Amino acid sequence: MVRSAAASRTTEQLDARVSVCRACPRLVAWREEVAATGRRAYRDQPYWGRPISGWGDAHAPLLVVGLAPAAHGGNRTGRVFTGDRSGDWIFAALHRAGLAAQERSDHAGDGQHLTGVRIAAAVRCAPPDNLPTPDERAACAPWLDREVQLVRPRVLLALGGIAWDASLACARRLGWAVPRPAPRFGHGARAVLALPGQDGGGAVHLVGSYHVSQQNTSTGRLTEAMLDDAVALAAALAGLPGAGAPGPRG
Repeated sequence: MVRSAAASRTTEQLDARVSVCRACPRLVAWREEVAATGRRAYRDQPYWGRPISGWGDAHAPLLVVGLAPAAHGGNRTGRVFTGDRSGDWIFAALHRAGLAAQERSDHAGDGQHLTGVRIAAAVRCAPPDNLPTPDERAACAPWLDREVQLVRPRVLLALGGIAWDASLACARRLGWAVPRPAPRFGHGARAVLALPGQDGGGAVHLVGSYHVSQQNTSTGRLTEAMLDDAVALAAALAGLPGAGAPGPRG
């Protein structure tokens, strides 16, 4: 998969190659078992049951990095953060910031559209218990590396500690300068990752947010206001028009 990812010349080509990855036997077995059995509420719907590619603007200044697809969310709909409660939170926040056309992302043909934003996952297959192993995270890393190289974002918004660590690891593999000691994850945490270049290659900002998991949102660990602040900060650092002023909350 390393060579397949590295050889991808466009995000479209990368997306196609991601969708046929079978590098991790445990994840392949789980995603396909879930797709075959489904959930009672979705028995009338076909499941995607394959890896999930990134989605959104091909050259977005803001790349949102999540953990992995949900078994009955992205693994069902074929689009990242689509068809589950976590997706409802991140898309609603992007909509309030003027970066998503709709406040929900229900299925791949729902008319949703992102402006200046792309969303990707550190791990592209739905893992059991939403927890990929370290080896599975490492096996999936080349897809994120190449996506970052192709998209060339100015800001990474990491949803959760695993996405934060995956973003820092990606930066190191790409030869970016990561501060030492390594920046610690937290909601609203920030780090500046210097790009290589003879005269200074610029920088990419890394912003942290608690993950939009039901565990966090249902307990109040992550509120709409907190998520809006993180999205607004990331959008402002990315230079997106109108960023920095979240819209009203219904």
